[in-house]
Amino acid sequence: MARFLITGGAGFIGSHVASTLLQTGAQVRVLDNFATGLRENLRFLSGAEVLEGDVRSYHIVREAVDGVDFVIHQAALPSVPRSVRDPITSNDVNVVGTLNVLDAARDARVSRLVFASSSSVYGDTPTLPKHEKMTPNPMSPYAVSKLAGEHYCRSFCHLYRFETVILRYFNVFGPRQNPRSEYAAVIPKFIEAIRKDQAPVIFGDGMQTRDFTYVENIVQANLLACERDGVVGRTMNIATGTQVSLLELVAVLERVLGRQTQPELRPARPGDVVHSYAAIDKGRELLGYEPTVSLEEGLRRTVAALTAP
Repeated sequence: MARFLITGGAGFIGSHVASTLLQTGAQVRVLDNFATGLRENLRFLSGAEVLEGDVRSYHIVREAVDGVDFVIHQAALPSVPRSVRDPITSNDVNVVGTLNVLDAARDARVSRLVFASSSSVYGDTPTLPKHEKMTPNPMSPYAVSKLAGEHYCRSFCHLYRFETVILRYFNVFGPRQNPRSEYAAVIPKFIEAIRKDQAPVIFGDGMQTRDFTYVENIVQANLLACERDGVVGRTMNIATGTQVSLLELVAVLERVLGRQTQPELRPARPGDVVHSYAAIDKGRELLGYEPTVSLEEGLRRTVAALTAP
């Protein structure tokens, strides 16, 4: 029976990865400091071993990796705006924390580490779709920190023959995403606003595009990245390969929620990318990854979870 450590396992994505692994019968250990992860998500993790601690603390990380076969490294301080406001803490968590996890996992002879990176590393380059051979152009401290984590993964793979796989996520959404955080992602914020007959706030003209990816697709990619041959040292986009504007997103949500709204347009924020969507051919070829949940179906599931009693 495989043994997994999910760093950030009480967070939005991490808790979905952990709960899916538990359903397969795997042994799961979760490490989280609950800075952005939610204790209420632990109700989905019955049977998991939960360690409370911070990836910035090496001795805690060393305890967490002991005896596991795979590390799925989700722990991070997310949000571009947060990193613009506080770049030092973003660096500490996302870079120093990642280096701690890599070093401890290598010393503990973990079989493989899967790293959660971000589409933000591409920056605002005009080329679409974004593909893995493009030169990264990070525009925010958050993006810089994720790219630094990628480089550490590659260096550990090259220097120490420690198996790492890098997955670049594109705009993940789904149940358990906190709509009330100051740094909440756009979809839970839009759902919350439209449900309350308030205007969803768009920073920019609304024509900016994203590749919104339902969390179940992300979970699938992580599990495949742990088991597939031929993916070690590789970097792959994980998304749907489709481009949706924020105004189009609002229209789909209006249809799902059965309500009409008028978005409030505000000036664009520093560090925000205008257009982004992914080429996912590499993930399909190397991982056997295929997005199975569409945007509208994912939104329906998300709304159902947010409105459940």
